[in-house]
Amino acid sequence: STSSVSSGQKYSIDTKESSITWEGSMLFDFEEEHIGYVYLSKGELMIEKGQLVGGTAEIDMNTIEYGDKENKNTPIKHLKSADYFDVEKFPVSTFTITEVASVSGENIKITGDLTIKGVTNPITFPAKIAVKDGIVKASGKVIIDRTQWGIRYRSGKFYDNLADNAVSDEIEIHMKIIAKK
Repeated sequence: STSSVSSGQKYSIDTKESSITWEGSMLFDFEEEHIGYVYLSKGELMIEKGQLVGGTAEIDMNTIEYGDKENKNTPIKHLKSADYFDVEKFPVSTFTITEVASVSGENIKITGDLTIKGVTNPITFPAKIAVKDGIVKASGKVIIDRTQWGIRYRSGKFYDNLADNAVSDEIEIHMKIIAKK
C-alpha cells in the first residue's frame, strides 16, 4: 500500500558505485555473446525497519556500452538505434518497485514496472538486500524478453527467414545497487 511506502526512509542510489550489467547473445552463434553495461542517472530506495518497501530508478540509455570497449567495431550505435533501444527518442528507462515479498533472510522477491522505449511491463525477480550502517546493498538478476518492449529486431518470433542470424529475445540483467541515506 502507498501509505507504507511513504513512511519508509529514503536512501539515494549511489550511481557511481551501482552497476547494471546486461547480457544478450546471438541465438545460434554463441561466440557472439555480448556483455555490456548501462548506468543509472538517479534513483532511491525506501527502507522501513530494515526492509525494502519501495523505490524507483532511472537508467540513462545513452550510457549503454559493450564490455569489450577495446573493440571499436562493436555495434553500439546499432544498439542505440531505432532497431533496438532508440535512445534518441527514449533516453531514459525507468523501474518502479510495486511490491516486495520477503523470502528468507536477505532474500526477497521484487515486483515492479519496467519502462523501456515508452512501453511499461511488470517484472518480478529474486534479489538480495542488506541494510547496515546507513548503507543499502542490493543485488538482483532478471531475464527479460526484449520483444515485450517492442524491440523486435531480428527476433525469431517475428521474422522466420533469419536462419542463423536470429538475435536472442532474452536479455539477462544483473543489478548491483548501493544506496545511502
